[in-house]
Amino acid sequence: MKSLAKQKIAFTILFLATILVIVPVGLILILIFRDGSSAISWRFISSMPANGMREGGIFPAIVGTFYLVIGATLVSLPLGVMAAMYLSEYSKDTLLTRTINLAIVNLAGVPSVVYGLFGLSLFVTYFKFGVSILSGALTLAIMNLPVIISASREAFQSVPYSFREVSLSLGASKWQTIRYSVLPFALPGILTGAILSLARAAGETAPILFTVAAFYLPSLPRSIFDQAMALPYHLYVISTQIPNIRLDFRYGTALVLVMIVFSMNIFAVIIRFQFRKKKKW
Repeated sequence: MKSLAKQKIAFTILFLATILVIVPVGLILILIFRDGSSAISWRFISSMPANGMREGGIFPAIVGTFYLVIGATLVSLPLGVMAAMYLSEYSKDTLLTRTINLAIVNLAGVPSVVYGLFGLSLFVTYFKFGVSILSGALTLAIMNLPVIISASREAFQSVPYSFREVSLSLGASKWQTIRYSVLPFALPGILTGAILSLARAAGETAPILFTVAAFYLPSLPRSIFDQAMALPYHLYVISTQIPNIRLDFRYGTALVLVMIVFSMNIFAVIIRFQFRKKKKW
């Protein structure tokens, strides 16, 4: 009886902790949707800002956000997967490897503003890329790398070792074993971690503040060396720097950003579910 009572108490505490996490998030989403849904329209999404950004739309900020996310993906995803593959499949358990793994975990917790200052020093100043899409995408890619490496490494290690043993016993090389017996089963975890990290990058303000974000641009960027507007920074600007702007305009911008990040998370869940259905183990 005592163990059953303890179990009920533990379940109750866990349930209350879950409610404490869900309720504030739900209230925030309800508030944003209530105050921002009236501003959402095709004109709001597809037109340029006007009248000192008090009117018009947020199309340049949406385009700039997608440019940055795509650029960060092209850099961080292959590098992160290859690094995780090496750490999981090729490297031995040495002091150097353990140090690298510890550094990756610690880097995942570094505040984003530190990555912004690093990108400013390295890409903007040292490599002379200037305040540009290239600098911003590379900064976001570096910020995403620890998360992608950690998620990909866990995905590789979740594949049973017997898969490798069978493949190697049949005469396959190390790379063939990884390519055909490990990578397909690790792919759901890799893609999930990658998409979640990119969703985080889409909502970051500090890294792009130093490396790419522009207060206002009259036209869309034409090359990777141009500045760009981005939704997180645009939301900050219209909320703090522009007086007499409509409240629904601010919350509408926040709602679009939340919808983009939420869509990425839903996409990650769907991909993971589809791949896991194909597993036979």
